[in-house]
Amino acid sequence: MQAVARSFRRLSSCVHHAHLYRLSGSVQHHRLVRHKWIPADYLPADPLPGKQPEAHNGHFPSRTHNCGVLRAQDADTDVILVGWLLPERKVGKSLSFFTLKDQYGETQLAVHARGVLNVMREVPVESAVLVKGRVKIRPEKNKMPDQPTGEIEVAVESLTLMNPADRKLPFYPSDPYNLPKEELRMQYRYLDLRRSALTSNLQKRSKVAHIVRTILHERDFTEVETPILLKSTPEGAREFLVPTRVSSNPPQVFTSEGSGPASDSGSAAIQPQFYALPQSPQQPKQLLVVSGAVDRYYQLARCFRDEDGRKDRQPEFTQVDLEMAWVDWGEPQVTPEVQTTSLEATVEQSGIEQAEDTWRIGGRNVRDVVETVIRNIWSQVEGIELPPQFRVMTYHEAMKRYGSDKPDLRFGLEIFRVSSHLNRDMRNTLREKREILEALVLPAVPPGTAYASELLKLVDAESKIEHIEVAASEGTSWLARSRVVQELLSSTGTSTDVLDRDITSVMGLEKGGSVWLAKRPRKTEGGSTALGRLRLEAAKIAQKYGALTFSNEPKFLWVTEFPLFTHDEDKEFLAKGRWSSSHHPFTAPMLDDLEKLYKPDKIHEVRGQHYDLVLNGVEIGGGSVRVHDAKMQEYVFREILQLGEQEIASFEHLLQALRSGAPPHGGFAFGFDRLVAILCKTESIRDVIAFPKTKDGTDLLFKSPSPADMSVLAQYGIRPQ
Repeated sequence: MQAVARSFRRLSSCVHHAHLYRLSGSVQHHRLVRHKWIPADYLPADPLPGKQPEAHNGHFPSRTHNCGVLRAQDADTDVILVGWLLPERKVGKSLSFFTLKDQYGETQLAVHARGVLNVMREVPVESAVLVKGRVKIRPEKNKMPDQPTGEIEVAVESLTLMNPADRKLPFYPSDPYNLPKEELRMQYRYLDLRRSALTSNLQKRSKVAHIVRTILHERDFTEVETPILLKSTPEGAREFLVPTRVSSNPPQVFTSEGSGPASDSGSAAIQPQFYALPQSPQQPKQLLVVSGAVDRYYQLARCFRDEDGRKDRQPEFTQVDLEMAWVDWGEPQVTPEVQTTSLEATVEQSGIEQAEDTWRIGGRNVRDVVETVIRNIWSQVEGIELPPQFRVMTYHEAMKRYGSDKPDLRFGLEIFRVSSHLNRDMRNTLREKREILEALVLPAVPPGTAYASELLKLVDAESKIEHIEVAASEGTSWLARSRVVQELLSSTGTSTDVLDRDITSVMGLEKGGSVWLAKRPRKTEGGSTALGRLRLEAAKIAQKYGALTFSNEPKFLWVTEFPLFTHDEDKEFLAKGRWSSSHHPFTAPMLDDLEKLYKPDKIHEVRGQHYDLVLNGVEIGGGSVRVHDAKMQEYVFREILQLGEQEIASFEHLLQALRSGAPPHGGFAFGFDRLVAILCKTESIRDVIAFPKTKDGTDLLFKSPSPADMSVLAQYGIRPQ
């Protein structure tokens, strides 16, 4: 008891100090702070130098507020806050500021009491703590009106160390100026997620998902989960396979009469059996609307694609998936001959735009739903009211004017069709070669500048492009310096005297400028041209040096009338020289091109009822009207895509469903990660995914993928080579 008496005498002499005392016996632990007795259970023990503090394992009071909600009207309110303690900002010996952070925001802590201050100075940064204190108005000079809690601070009365952080963390998310490389941050993603930017991204992602669900429910959509474990089918991208211990005996397929197996599997060799993770819920969602049980389907679907390493792709991603029954096929347009003539006329007259709304395909009801969802997202998240309808552009026009099937309309720099300004002989020569000559023009760039130097480097990146600097008032003489033009002149035996004299003024070169010339095939293919890619890079450089300004308005654009079939290098591993589907094999042809579908020499002219939604040069979603006719679908599989019997058999369930009275249907899918990344104004979708993979598909946090033990592989009938 003598020790207890000494402790009480010491406590009485330290009224204005805040030392912590641990008293034995029946005497409770207390601490005197500003003449108030505070239970010591809510304060940490005096830390010993070099010793890691211990976590609090016991009762603690619930917080009264979060760190982002306190305002000036809360002054003189007693509060309890929880969060992570950020570094100290010293003001004097007896006053320091700390920041307490949680998911909702940050609150400044003002610590005056020396005992509490000494304790808090020993708490490791990023530790989880509980703070009790009173809300105070900051001095006028210290207010920060640009911050949500910038008018107040909390005068700390006590602190409980809930769980100390290591004194040497891999990095400190609260220090934005010393962040390590992304690889290390992904390895410790749970620390990286404490950064305010990433925390905010996840909150915005959740809000957008809630808006999507609300809007679709209001429009009678039904949310349905579709299977994750499916069968591998040749739809376009590589799939992830999942081994299974299910019997490797071939499954029996019964006839419609129920009389037994359709064929005898015989003594088939035992083979490992695999599921495939879905690239998208394409077939399940079609079967849902075919069933009639779900007229309008949606889900936030997890999708998987085993793609080669790309800068900003993820092997698993999320899409907002939609499918609707009774989707129209559109109305017949002008005859193909007249349409082709009018289109060629538009092509040859650069600068004449097509109508703002050239939606000549089906799926208008799908379009209306998608635009409604997007308008609500931008209104509620960004506070921006979008137009009642988005602009529409055909694939042909997009490639002709911008050299891309997902053009960025925030700036001009349209590609100029030089061919139409050459003489007849030169045009005929290009036509025989099935080529066209195009140009991209930038205003004159001062020679010898860093801006000019960066632009010149673009020529090296695209060897097919010719660069010419045109002086002011040069007329058409600059064409004589063009290698491409001179080759055409020599092949036709003409001279520059017969060139269109207006070409310089039409191209805006009266005051000079930089011209990039390139030939390309007359038939547009793929997603971009050489000049289209240069246009984007040149725009970035021009913006960097203040020579070009991007519009701040979101530029939404529908791109329609894609070629239905293509010879795509990215899909060659599956196509093996055959036609492949530009979108997927279930996309319906345009009504005007239906006859061409059944003419082998016209396959390349068939346009699909496929629509992409583009925002500022980024594809954020796509969809199509589907084939609902089983005969047409089987013809596409067998005659155009030339799938083998085994490949066609993998779609037999779909063909049978189409034979069961399938309604006309169509759908759409948003790339949800990409959409949220745009809203969060970040270039990488990894910044809006809680636990992303690297561009190579590896997870540095969970150490996946990883090898499996031989005994485990044996259970699945797998033997490594």
